[in-house]
Amino acid sequence: MSLHNRPTLRRILYATSFELGGVLMSTLLLLAMAETSAGGSFLFSILASTVAMLWNLGFNAAFEAWETRQTTRGRSLARRITHALLFEAGLAAALLPLTAWWFSVTLLTALLYEGVLIGAFLIYTYLFTLAFDRLFGLPASAR
Repeated sequence: MSLHNRPTLRRILYATSFELGGVLMSTLLLLAMAETSAGGSFLFSILASTVAMLWNLGFNAAFEAWETRQTTRGRSLARRITHALLFEAGLAAALLPLTAWWFSVTLLTALLYEGVLIGAFLIYTYLFTLAFDRLFGLPASAR
């Protein structure tokens, strides 16, 4: 299925499906790390997912705008890694204070939680985007 001529729909589908998998993964990781219930872990994951989805939509629009201006087309390993690192750095900056507050932990402990989640999401982001592009084709900005 190609979404070449529907960039907004592509971004919405990407962000929604990405976050569904991300909520499941982060709920399980937080449940293992934090002294919290499954419900507390799940609710935080939903809240974090909402922040992440908004960041995802804005970040990917900006990334694709930048990508459109590049002379080299396609998504190389370096471009995919850069995308994942920049996305996660921005999201971590937004979520760190929220994590500390939600779990009533120090910023250092929240940073540890975020570090584990960032590591997991870096791998997840790379693999998810690769699979998404193979299923739905590259966006116009990368062709």
